[in-house]
Amino acid sequence: MDEFMKAAIEEAEKGLLEGGIPIGSVIVHKGKIIGRGHNRRVQKGSVILHGEMDALENAGRQPASVYRESVLYTTLSPCPMCSGAILLYGIPKVIIGENKTFMGDEVHLKSYGVNLEVLQDETCINLMTNFIEKNPTLWNEDIGV
Repeated sequence: MDEFMKAAIEEAEKGLLEGGIPIGSVIVHKGKIIGRGHNRRVQKGSVILHGEMDALENAGRQPASVYRESVLYTTLSPCPMCSGAILLYGIPKVIIGENKTFMGDEVHLKSYGVNLEVLQDETCINLMTNFIEKNPTLWNEDIGV
């Protein structure tokens, strides 16, 4: 497994240990992680701190040129909010751990030319499957159902 997806999974596991939703993300620029994060909606009482948004927040202010040369790794297919941020900052490539438990806004991302790679990684699938089975109300709240 790729070291960067491994780092995103570590973030997801950290979120789960904190009592949150197990979704993690890292932003990689020229082979180096510049931002990492996990879904902290529960922990922070936030409506926007999904894994990708937390990774962007933790990357701090970066010039647009940095994002245009970066790859975002996420354990779960990005929702419309996170997809909008990917488009806003011009991130050209997203590596997705899985989209079986939740299909995000991949069609929208592709329509703007974002290169998507979906791994269907068993660790990512199991993290979400187990979480959704044990916490259906919390999961449905997070995705707006």
